Amino acid sequence: MGRQPPGAPGEDAGARPAAASADEDGPHYLGHRERLRARFAEHGAAALPDYELLELALFRAIPRRDVKPLAKALIRRFGSFAEVVSAEPARLAEVDGIGPGVIADLKLIEAAGHRLARGALNERPLLSSWSAVLDYCRATMAFSPREQFRILFLDKRNHLIADEVQGHGTVDHTPVYPREVARRALELSATAIILAHNHPSGDPTPSATDVKMTREVIGALDPLRIVVHDHIIVGRDGHASLKGLKLI
Repeated sequence: MGRQPPGAPGEDAGARPAAASADEDGPHYLGHRERLRARFAEHGAAALPDYELLELALFRAIPRRDVKPLAKALIRRFGSFAEVVSAEPARLAEVDGIGPGVIADLKLIEAAGHRLARGALNERPLLSSWSAVLDYCRATMAFSPREQFRILFLDKRNHLIADEVQGHGTVDHTPVYPREVARRALELSATAIILAHNHPSGDPTPSATDVKMTREVIGALDPLRIVVHDHIIVGRDGHASLKGLKLI
C-alpha cells in the first residue's frame, strides 16, 4: 500500500496540529476572563451586571475554573453583589464550590468598601456631609443579615471621634441600653452622637420600639448636654431619619 499523506484519517501526525491548537487556545473560560477584564477596564463596574462583577472577584481565588456558574449561584442565593459580600462566612460556605480562599476574598471586598466609606467621613463636619453619613451607614449595615446598632460619636465641631457597633442582635431586634450609650459618650468626651441601625427585612420604616428607644437615649443624654442629632435606619430599600420624620 502507498503511504498515507500527512493529515489523512487515522494518522497520528495529522491529529497533532489540532491538539496543539487546542492547547494554545487553552480552556474556553480564559478568553472570557480576558474579555471581562477588558470590559471592566474600559467601561467600569457600571457596565457589568452583579454576577459579572462577582466573577471578577472570584478569578483570583479560583484561577483554573469557569466561575460564571458559581457567581450566578451566589447571586441567586443572596440576591445581589452587595448581599453576597456582606453574607456571613458560614452561609457562604454552604454554597458548593465556596472555600476559605473565596470567603476571605469576599470579606476583604466588604472591608474595603467599609473603609472607603469611612474615609469620606474623616476630617469633616458630619452635619455638613450628610450624604456621606448616609452612604457610610448604608455601606456598613444595609445588607447585613442581622440587626446591628451603631453609634457615631462626635466632638464639639461635629467631627467623628469614633464609630462603634454597640450590639448585634437577631434578624429583627438588637438590645440597646441608654445608660451604656451615655457612659461610652462620656468616656470619649463626645458632645453629640448619631444613632444608626439596620433593618434586615429591607424596609427602613421606624417601628414603635425604635422611636421609644431613641427617646430613652435622648432622655439619658440630655442632662449630660450630649445631643442626639438623629437616628438613621437603613435597609436594602433605602433609609429613614427619625429627625426627618419629626419623630424626635
